[in-house]
Amino acid sequence: MPVDANLLPPIVLTFAASDPTGGAGLQADLLTLASMGCHPLSVVTGLTVQDTTGVEGVLAIDAGWVADQARALLEDMPVAVFKFGMLGSVESIAAIAEIVNDYPDIPLVFDPVLASGRGDQLADDEMVDAMVGLLLPRTTILTPNSLEAMRLASDDDNEDDAPSLSECARRLVDAGAEFVLVTGTHENTPQVANTLYGRSGRVREDSWERLPGSYHGSGCTLASAIAANLANGLEIEEAVRDAQDYTWHALAAGFRPGMGQYIPDRFFWARGEEASRDD
Repeated sequence: MPVDANLLPPIVLTFAASDPTGGAGLQADLLTLASMGCHPLSVVTGLTVQDTTGVEGVLAIDAGWVADQARALLEDMPVAVFKFGMLGSVESIAAIAEIVNDYPDIPLVFDPVLASGRGDQLADDEMVDAMVGLLLPRTTILTPNSLEAMRLASDDDNEDDAPSLSECARRLVDAGAEFVLVTGTHENTPQVANTLYGRSGRVREDSWERLPGSYHGSGCTLASAIAANLANGLEIEEAVRDAQDYTWHALAAGFRPGMGQYIPDRFFWARGEEASRDD
């Protein structure tokens, strides 16, 4: 007997590549969504060889397999929100765009993963063009860091083009994104300033204490937290604010299990107030 959909936990479908460390990628999405009361569904777009120091190799999943995974899930279960991470290939981007366009009423949170924390390139220029042309017109909120925002918004025909972050956001909104949250983790500022832009310009700005160390999966965590909040019924501004708070606390409670970056503790709330990062 079918269960009343109103009695289910909110369901979020994430498209992302697998990260065997559990720090970023698909595993980060699943941990964050579950921590925030959602039931996560997953479409695997790629497999990676990586540890906490960086990415050594990426195997993109065939676009037909990506599409088949998504179609099977969407025909079976009610999805409240889509979340995108690393998408693997131009072919997969095109296939995913076709799928989500069939579900125009489902909000879409897009974390444009273009490089690893170490700087390993995960998307070429053709993929960037496909993201902007095919996915931004369907995106509810895009969550680039400052480097990703500049790359997505750059004018390839103008070598001297160096837009400000606010101009980058304006271009990305003009390209179709309803909202753009530019994060300041890569900026040389005392605090991390994250700014939300919409069609009328800047919507809100939030500043956070800059934590020491380098983190693996902070962007995935933030975007997934926004997706979870939207799935739980929050409006965009409240979803963005609460997701930043969740992410900051996950980072503050982070741990370093290997020789590279810290990993956010997405279940910090379950470990008690005395839990702290092992420095």
